[in-house]
Amino acid sequence: MDISVVIPLYNEAESLPELAEWIERVMDENKFSYEVLFINDGSTDDSWDVIKSLHARNPRFKGVSFRRNYGKSPALNTGFDKAQGNVVITMDADLQDSPDEIPELYRMITADGYDLVSGWKKKRYDPLSKTIPTKLFNATARRVSGIHNLHDFNCGLKAYRHDVVKHIEVYGDMHRYVPYLAKIAGFTRIGEKEVKHRARKYGTTKFGLDRFVNGYLDLLTLWFQAKFGVKPMHFFGLLGSLMFLLGFIAVIVVGGHKLYSMYSGHSYRLVTDSPYFYLALTSMLLGTQLFLTGFLGELIIRHSNDRNHYEIGDEITDDAQPALEARTRVDQLPDQIAKTVPNQPANP
Repeated sequence: MDISVVIPLYNEAESLPELAEWIERVMDENKFSYEVLFINDGSTDDSWDVIKSLHARNPRFKGVSFRRNYGKSPALNTGFDKAQGNVVITMDADLQDSPDEIPELYRMITADGYDLVSGWKKKRYDPLSKTIPTKLFNATARRVSGIHNLHDFNCGLKAYRHDVVKHIEVYGDMHRYVPYLAKIAGFTRIGEKEVKHRARKYGTTKFGLDRFVNGYLDLLTLWFQAKFGVKPMHFFGLLGSLMFLLGFIAVIVVGGHKLYSMYSGHSYRLVTDSPYFYLALTSMLLGTQLFLTGFLGELIIRHSNDRNHYEIGDEITDDAQPALEARTRVDQLPDQIAKTVPNQPANP
């Protein structure tokens, strides 16, 4: 199968028939073999009934319906799990993404060799209250992820090589960072295509301004997992050691100052009367806790099933030598049999 189109949706019953007809026309014009996976994320309107009617008309339109609303990331992850096409394309169901972009996205994956191609809605039909935070968000994502050639991480229109969607897990609200997830999994050939952004025709947006706050928190989580996910001691251990060392030096300084005052005949006060003493003890305690956190993290990872799980892109094994030895043993069988069987008299 050439293409799987994965479409997560929530309350988009009005747009689905038009979107399905548009996709069908593009696929037929380009003679693609395809499937369309509608992932109904717990819609409360007639979206699921529309999907069932589309399937009855064209079996290549398929669907999965959640019992309740889980979010876009679980919907995408479910679609990725069920997709069978050599190229997987995602798009939103609100008609703001154009199916006319599919042939070029497919070509960039199959001919240009990209692992992932992300759309870039250079000209957007959104208010400034959305476009300005989006620009800041994407600038931060580029800096943290190291994927500097992408202008729009959160564009719903993307194309993936089949292997990519089978080796990443989209969870929480990580759909904003699928290119970063792909990079962490070892798929680094990431490209971008400028795509048209269409004004919403039906319904209203399902995302509020809180997505920007949550987006930054998710980006921080991904950065930490990518950098210290399998070596937490490098973060917690280092930070804990520094805090403990600073606290220990501060205790020595406070105690040394008292001893100096005592032997010099100057007035002095108890060490416990100094606030610096308690700050030093607090620093030492926090440093010890952070160090133990890193140590426990290392133990958990070492004993987890995924400790030595690494993604293998390709493998070459030396199977020729065992096969050669087996053929040699088989070729020697007639000689061995002849040596063990006594000479028989010729037939009269």
